[in-house]
Amino acid sequence: MKLLEGKTALITGGARGIGKAIALRFAFHGANVAFSDLNYDDAARALETELSAYGIKAKGYASDASSFDGSEKLIDEIMADFGRIDVLVNNAGITRDNLLMRMSESDWDLVIKVNLKSVFNMTKAVQKVMLKQRSGSIINMSSVVGVGGNAGQSNYSASKAGLIGFTKSMAQELGSRSIRCNAIAPGFIETDMTAKLTDEVRKAWIDDIPLRRGGKPEDVADVSLFLASDLSSYVTGQVINVCGGMQM
Repeated sequence: MKLLEGKTALITGGARGIGKAIALRFAFHGANVAFSDLNYDDAARALETELSAYGIKAKGYASDASSFDGSEKLIDEIMADFGRIDVLVNNAGITRDNLLMRMSESDWDLVIKVNLKSVFNMTKAVQKVMLKQRSGSIINMSSVVGVGGNAGQSNYSASKAGLIGFTKSMAQELGSRSIRCNAIAPGFIETDMTAKLTDEVRKAWIDDIPLRRGGKPEDVADVSLFLASDLSSYVTGQVINVCGGMQM
């Protein structure tokens, strides 16, 4: 059974890592997939080909989600190409970690802009589409550090905590039009970003996880599939931790 047959999904930051895993899971379940990344590069072209092999329509776009005008333009382009948008996954994000005493103003501003303002930009742009359709699912990628905080990540934690408040507000604003808004809070997920960590740091993270392993991008993709599909038709305003029990 294909859970997203006939739906069109947009995933920001979709060419790599968690975003790529979500795109592939959605395509497997019959969704047409539009994805954006800062650049339309070899990775984006390869993903476009991989997605199309599922027999669905797929297209990648070069777009900066932290740009208000760029987000409006992206939605207009996708509507011209696909005709509708049923699911938005706000996945684009960055880190610039440091203790507050060493953190620059520019690193604070950049993380807030990319991780939080981008969600405002994309949600505001897509809501006009979903309001007309009187349906839609918006999925915001938060983090366990947005729930519980983490030393050395005050900018990232603040951006992801703000995203949770935004999610709950949107669930209340848009619910009467059958538009749902939920957040996912991943924990330690094995991606290219975490692969750069030292063995000592990785061990310290994993020792703190009850399941004693890092998560896979597919673990987050499976929860995204649930929230995108009609299986979660009565679920909105929620934050689902995908962290192996790291955050209870």
